[in-house]
Amino acid sequence: MNRFEGRRALVTGACSGIGQATVLRLLDEGGTVVAADVSETGLKDTLARAGTAADRLTTLVMDIADEDSVRSGVRSAVDTLGGLDALVNAAGVLRSSHTEETSLEDFERILRINLVGTFLVIRESLPALRGGRGPAVVNFSSTSAAFAHPYMAAYAASKGGIQSMTHALASEYAGDGIRFNSVQPGSVSSGMTDGSGASGLSRGPGLPEDADMRLFAKLSPALGDGGFAGADRVASIVAMLASDDAAFVTGTELRVDGGTHF
Repeated sequence: MNRFEGRRALVTGACSGIGQATVLRLLDEGGTVVAADVSETGLKDTLARAGTAADRLTTLVMDIADEDSVRSGVRSAVDTLGGLDALVNAAGVLRSSHTEETSLEDFERILRINLVGTFLVIRESLPALRGGRGPAVVNFSSTSAAFAHPYMAAYAASKGGIQSMTHALASEYAGDGIRFNSVQPGSVSSGMTDGSGASGLSRGPGLPEDADMRLFAKLSPALGDGGFAGADRVASIVAMLASDDAAFVTGTELRVDGGTHF
């Protein structure tokens, strides 16, 4: 399947997890990709994993929380690709804490990276997307945008904002032929989660030491053996939404959680 042959894509958060899996999926389908992330070491790993497709992959160090970095980074990506057909905003962070113990700095930092960062990359990419072939943007929301995930108020707020912003952008740019959709990953092992325990969340992503893990029991997936799915499960959905197969799909979100939230 070569849905991305001749298509040019920019993927953020590309050093690990779902972002990296998305890069590899688009390359596997014939795409030419710029993989962007703040981690130069992680990008080297992505490049190594690309194998024989590495000649269609360019890595780019970019901090989506920094406006100047995004401006120069997106410009470099578009120049390298000679245009832009697909944008995947996978970059983000997950931090957990008791809300009464969350500092304003930490709350704003999560919103700055997840929500503002997504906005910045979209804003700088829009001129190139207008000239793209079947232009599509896939943003990363989360099941936490619509369902209760304890200790994650800031993260949930950022992902809810992304989901709402995606709807607004789909309406605003429908006349330009640019599609905007989002995915809501849940019960997926990625750089934010380690897939351990009944909920798939250990204290690795920063859960409080006294977190009541019983609150996460309902977050176990219904499909499979109850364990978290691999990042490639989400990457396949992202590839579909960014391809011409989803030409009549815009302004919506697709939940990928193994039936966790029926």
